[in-house]
Amino acid sequence: MNILKIFNNKKVIITGHTGFKGSWLTLWLQNLGANIMGVSKDIVTTPSHFEVLKLNKKIINKMVDINDLKQIKKIINQFKPAFIFHLAAQALVRKSYADPVDTVKTNTIGTLNILEAARYLKNDCNVILITSDKVYKNLEINRGYNEKDILGGKDPYSGSKAAAENIIYSYINSYFNKKNKTSVCIARAGNVIGGGDWSKDRIVPDCIKSWSKKKVAIIRNPNSTRPWQHVLEAVGGYLILAATLKNNKKLHSHAFNFGPSKKNNYKVIELINSIKKNWKDIKYKKIKSKKNLFESKLLRLNSQKAFKIIKWRSILKFNETTKLVSEWYKNYYFSKLSPKEISLNQINMYQKLLEERLKIK
Repeated sequence: MNILKIFNNKKVIITGHTGFKGSWLTLWLQNLGANIMGVSKDIVTTPSHFEVLKLNKKIINKMVDINDLKQIKKIINQFKPAFIFHLAAQALVRKSYADPVDTVKTNTIGTLNILEAARYLKNDCNVILITSDKVYKNLEINRGYNEKDILGGKDPYSGSKAAAENIIYSYINSYFNKKNKTSVCIARAGNVIGGGDWSKDRIVPDCIKSWSKKKVAIIRNPNSTRPWQHVLEAVGGYLILAATLKNNKKLHSHAFNFGPSKKNNYKVIELINSIKKNWKDIKYKKIKSKKNLFESKLLRLNSQKAFKIIKWRSILKFNETTKLVSEWYKNYYFSKLSPKEISLNQINMYQKLLEERLKIK
């Protein structure tokens, strides 16, 4: 894809590069020829996509807390990146109830630190700040939220992401003006699934961990509806947005939704049954969650703005998404293919589909 060739030999910083989405983004950019520096506090799961890909051997790997402003300023201003993708976050809703202080601190102050460091850059830099679909004040209505809808948050995670966006807008208005060469966009996505995710309290990893050990998977809230999306859909959106921003500075300060089509709205139990088609001899048990914690039952995004302005839209059908997920894990646990081979095969396949279905060159 010609639009993605812009990353070849470019310096790119990815925060949260050891996480699920961050590791897929790192591998994709590495495949595009980018010179990558990754910044993360730690590796939060065992196993992890980042470790099984052995990405630390191919990039500059900085294990630094995003809340450490002194270190973040030093890293960014010494490296002088052409692109920054900020994904570092406490990204789990249920964990945010257990530790709201760390969640709010990481998701707001961490974002603030990236902005504070980036505003002193003298070179042209394009910053993509990834927040969440959960930034919206969710009224659980049967329509997709668009970029003009009100922000809110009924749990510490959602509230922290909405607060981070207010900080972003204040910095854009106060510092990132015509005299500053840094351009900023916000990207919102959520409910991504895909191979290499072993996070706690996520439906697909919870099931995969059980099935890989021939145990019965426990399904919490089986009738909750989600707009399921493969991780490469969201990551591809971030890359197209960054590449377009580089060439079109009028996008500076804009927020974009990157959500699946309405057709990909399915219940949790339907997701599991779809993944189950590609596995043999697996079982699950439906239960009601005992903890009285709020979890939204309906939330989806309207991504028309992304399609209209940067020509991005979700291209994978629901059955294609679940097949990619199940095939990744089946290959990981039961084939001789390396995790890197499995992941690169899916990246190359998806990139080809982008060209065919979106006509993006």
